[in-house]
Parts: sequence; C-alpha cells; structure tokens
Amino acid sequence: MLRNCNWLIVVLLLAIAAPMRAQTAANSSDTRSALPGTHAAATHDPSYVIGAQDVLDIDVWKEQELTRAVEVRPDGKISLPLLNDIQAAGLTPMQLAANITEGLKKYISDPQVTVIVTQINSQRVYILGEVTHPGAYPLLPGMNVLQALSSAGGFTMFANTKKIYVLRQQGGKQKKFPFNYKEVIAGKHTDQNIVLRAGDQIVVP
Repeated sequence: MLRNCNWLIVVLLLAIAAPMRAQTAANSSDTRSALPGTHAAATHDPSYVIGAQDVLDIDVWKEQELTRAVEVRPDGKISLPLLNDIQAAGLTPMQLAANITEGLKKYISDPQVTVIVTQINSQRVYILGEVTHPGAYPLLPGMNVLQALSSAGGFTMFANTKKIYVLRQQGGKQKKFPFNYKEVIAGKHTDQNIVLRAGDQIVVP
C-alpha cells in the first residue's frame, strides 16, 4: 500500500512539473527573441552591398542606447547617437560596422559593433502583366525567374505563360530574355530560368 502511495506521489509531482518546465522554456524563448541582435538576417552574403531603404539592425555590445534598428535614408545615410549621420549605402555590413566602431572609439572603450541587414528593400524586381499581384518585389540573393513569379500569387486566366520575358537594362540598352514557364517547370530548357538582377522586369503577357 505504501509503495502504491509513493508511486502516486511521483506521478503527481511529474504532472505538476511538466507544465512548469514548458512555461520556463517559453519564457526563455520569449526573452531570447527580445534581445538585441537576434533579428533574423535577410541575407548572410558577406559581400552584400547596403542600399537605400534597407533596414539594418545595429548592435553595440553592452550599449542599449546605441543598439537599434534603422532604415537607410534615400541619401544613403543612417543616423546614430553620438555619430549623427553615417554613410551606409555602398558598404557591406562588415565595412559599416568597422566605420561605426572607429567613430565610437572617441566615446566608448573598445566598442564591439555588429550590423545585420534585416530587410532588403533597395534590391527590387518588378513583375508586370497577367499575374494575381503585379508590383515590386524584394530581390533575394540568387533569386531566379521562377522563384520571383511564385511571389506574385500565380497567373490570371488570360496569361500566356509560354511568352513570358525579362527586360533588363544592360550596357545602356534594354535586353530581352524569353521565359517559357511550361517548359521550365517540365524540366526543359531550364537555362531560361536566369538569376535576376536589381531592376529586372518580368512581363507576363
């Protein structure tokens, strides 16, 4: 009888402890997501060049007042406490972090700065014509025509998917790249599925 009581106590204790552990794990997860510098990066490409309207997560270790998310202005600059305006466009995240670090050395001992691109808004492609949601879309690293089209919500009933084409400004001239959707998804002539560049226009007639 005593043995059965002991087992009953153990089962009850485990039942009580389980939700407590789950709540502790949830709180830990919430805390981590609220910490500076935990924003998901939009790109991990170290060679990515920052542009206007990109959103950056500036993390200065142990300096909460300097840690913040900022959007690159149309003039290519960002504003930070102590440093005022800093050029960001045209630099990689590591180059910008190095410039901020150098500027903060006048005010902080051994500053440690991390720059993460959390939103890529400067690099865009344009999807026009017979798609559900035409418009401008962020150009992700390595994005091809098929991937871009999937962002536009599919084709309308009037779309001629065999006659899609990409317009690109190249060397001061406009170049046209044909794209036959039905061939590509069937695994034929996949070389039509080119990697896109900023400013490319995908036209679905």
